[in-house]
Amino acid sequence: MTSTDAAPLPVTVADAEMARHVEHRILFIRGEKVLLDRDLARLYGVATGALSQAVRRNATRFPRDFMFQLTEEETAALRLPAATSRLKSQSLISKAGRGGRRHLPYAFTEQGVARLSSVLRVVFVAIRQLMARSEPRRRIGFQADG
Repeated sequence: MTSTDAAPLPVTVADAEMARHVEHRILFIRGEKVLLDRDLARLYGVATGALSQAVRRNATRFPRDFMFQLTEEETAALRLPAATSRLKSQSLISKAGRGGRRHLPYAFTEQGVARLSSVLRVVFVAIRQLMARSEPRRRIGFQADG
């Protein structure tokens, strides 16, 4: 092993639970493996609104290949499959004044997750590693804008 090779981190029960949580939430949107802001907020232990606010305050640190906001069509496609419960679909977007989400979700690529970690001053190297090697659970039929 050379000095540039990283030794594998020991896997704990908490790491294994986090890995399962992350792997089940990776999506394939616009040709990218992504995690949604709500799922990252849960992992980081912050409110989705606080995560979004941190991103808005640091917008110059998140180029389009790090993060993008879903369109209404993409968001609707996330709610269509029968596998999502009624409550889950309602938590994705709700009407203003009713609590819950008021903006379209943000999707973070592997690089965006790394940048978000630095913005939130939290390190989640394991999330990036999982995104790099995991298959997305769902693919949404929208291609990247060219």
